[in-house]
Amino acid sequence: MIIPCIDLMGGKVVQLVQGREKALEGDAPVAMLERFAGFPEIQVIDLDAAIGNGANDDLVALLASRAKCRVGGGVRSAERARALIDQGAWRVIVGTAAFTPALDEIVAAVGRERVIVALDSKGGRIVVKGWREATDFTAEQVLQRFESRCSGFLCTYVDKEGMMEGTDLEWFRRLRARTSLEVTAAGGITTLDEIRELQRMGVNAALGMAIYTGKLDLAELARMQHLQQLT
Repeated sequence: MIIPCIDLMGGKVVQLVQGREKALEGDAPVAMLERFAGFPEIQVIDLDAAIGNGANDDLVALLASRAKCRVGGGVRSAERARALIDQGAWRVIVGTAAFTPALDEIVAAVGRERVIVALDSKGGRIVVKGWREATDFTAEQVLQRFESRCSGFLCTYVDKEGMMEGTDLEWFRRLRARTSLEVTAAGGITTLDEIRELQRMGVNAALGMAIYTGKLDLAELARMQHLQQLT
């Protein structure tokens, strides 16, 4: 599955480089949603909530009411997860809280099938708190620990996020081999060949910068998605 991304900051759609430097702004959130209408699922990340700098709750609720959205950013409590589901989110993405007791509370509140665990890697280690703090773990080490408490994984190769330099397909291949659950790849995916290789692995592709800069054509991506659904 090809999953376009809508990242929110300060009420706007943005794209950051490695989660820090703003590189560009997109169209209005609803306009972006309309551009992505040819895809079965949208990824919405509230970057302000992720770093603890407010939230974009109204926009998240608006987007989730109009499309099938997986929503992340600051999902660190059962209350937050439940609120997002109640607003219309299809699934919630849990990053930082996955490494705390809050994960079990979130799963109890919304159900395992609604939870995606984010395993974001920078310099070989999982990073949390908006990618600003490193843990002692690698994604390969912890995948199986979370399998009973989620329905899939969002794995971001932060080292290449937003840099338009390609991603690390071998890393995603290793992750795919370690779990039977859904795996979604993000971070630096830049070419159609990379997406095709991820599809061959059985890995979803979450796309941001390459779409917003026009490096990847939305019409071509929609055709690829349609063909994948037919197979």
